[in-house]
Order: sequence, then C-alpha cells, then structure tokens
Amino acid sequence: MARPSSPKLSAPAIAAAALEIVDAHGEFTIPRLAKVMGVSPSSLYNHVSSKDDIIEMMRGQAMGEIELPDPDADWVQTLRQIAKGYMRSYAKHPRLIPLLTSHTVRDELTLRVYDLLAEAFARGGFSASDSLAAITVLDSFVLGSALDAAAPSQVWESNEDSSEAWRAALEAGLAVSDRAQRTFEYGLEILLAGFSLQAASNVQVA
Repeated sequence: MARPSSPKLSAPAIAAAALEIVDAHGEFTIPRLAKVMGVSPSSLYNHVSSKDDIIEMMRGQAMGEIELPDPDADWVQTLRQIAKGYMRSYAKHPRLIPLLTSHTVRDELTLRVYDLLAEAFARGGFSASDSLAAITVLDSFVLGSALDAAAPSQVWESNEDSSEAWRAALEAGLAVSDRAQRTFEYGLEILLAGFSLQAASNVQVA
C-alpha cells in the first residue's frame, strides 16, 4: 500500500484533532486522540512528550487566530486589539479554558502576546508589579467573557424573593441581542478607562 502523500501526524494536526475532542467533550486522553487520528498512542509520543505538550499546542492554535498589533502602536489600542482577538478566539473554544488555566503557559506564540501586553503597560508607565497585576485582570476578564459567551441565553432566574432592581435588570439585560458580546465590550472599555486613569496618575507622580 502506498504511503500517504503527507504525514498523518504533525504538531498542527495533533492540536487540531485534540481541540475537536475538547470542543465536543471538554477533555481528551492520549488513547482517545490516537484512536481519532487512526494511529497508536506510541506514534503520538514520537511527536509529543506528554499530554501537557498537547494542551500547549492547543493553546498556541487558539492564540494563533489573534492578529497581533504593531509593537509601537498606542498602548491602549494594543490592549484593546489583543483583548478583542483573545475573546473571539476563546469564545469558539470555551471548553478549552479550564484545561489551559490549570497549566503553566509555555507556548511561544502565547508568550509573545504577553510580551506585547507587558510592553504596552510599560509604555503606559506601569511598574513591573502593576503590569503583571493588570495583565492578570485583563486575562481573567477575557476568559470569563469567553465562558459567558458560551452560556445559555437564560443565564439567571429570579424568584419571589428577588428585588425589583434584579427583576428589572434581568428583563432589560436578557432582552439585548448579542448580550455577551456587548457586555464584553462594555467591560473592556471600563477596564481600559481605568488603566488610562492609572497611567495618568503615574505621569503625575513622576
């Protein structure tokens, strides 16, 4: 039997197959991935050393969908562009998020995104420790927003003990089309405004 014209196994192919399993089931195993790809588990281990490697490959595949800003772009616009791209990518793969948050980030492309975030905050006058805190806040907000985008349309309920304020908020908010996306953009601009205020404060102190 002739060999296939292209190898069945490669880093992108493994990441794509694993991501399909995670999207469908929320988890994956090496034996299941090997079965889906029509190879033996030992064949996979010729390309990866552990399950952690595959998780990092999936992280890289998801982050690869982000269009990176120019390193010299306005620092607030850099944050905005990365956050929006990050949200779009992970909203497609919400079941991947729990896997990613339990593993140390090692993927080179993902680390490049964090480089750009750190450089942006540095241009905004943030100290090193404040930069890490701000990146963590932005990271948590985007990942939470991606999970919200995958939530059912009826996220909350009210009951007979609910306040009028809560009932009114539900009635108005849940009727909004694209609620999760609009909420993300609303929250992102609040965060960016707060970061801008801190940057202005940093200038005054200096």
